[in-house]
Amino acid sequence: MLVQVILKSKASSGVVTVKPDASVAEAAKVMSDNRFGTVVISADGETPDGILSERDIVRELSKEGATCLDQPVSSYMTRKLVTCTNQSNVGEVLKQMTDGRFRHMPVVEDGKLVGIVTLGDAVKAQLAQVAMEKDALQDMIMGH
Repeated sequence: MLVQVILKSKASSGVVTVKPDASVAEAAKVMSDNRFGTVVISADGETPDGILSERDIVRELSKEGATCLDQPVSSYMTRKLVTCTNQSNVGEVLKQMTDGRFRHMPVVEDGKLVGIVTLGDAVKAQLAQVAMEKDALQDMIMGH
């Protein structure tokens, strides 16, 4: 199964981004308002510059206290992004997320952000594929 199948099945299109100079508190509000576990950081709203997760915020809160909330997200974002494309295999994306211990992967085409795939999206897609294969095998065995 390809990532494009997951993106087509998601309720909303596009990705919410915040600018690198936005405060951590502003990013946290965007995540909370949208019920996201992460937000992509982008100066132009199209090219991903980094990513900031709830875990990143909690880690900095434990180190610096509430003062980190006033700092720009560029201070704490992950700059070395692991991305995929619409044509990426969901199984491979799932493996990269598991190996890298992260739960969100930006989908990029021609340098532009087209979506985001979560660990939950990838697991759900894999389970659906396994269920389809199971049903097909059962039908073959039963002679349908």
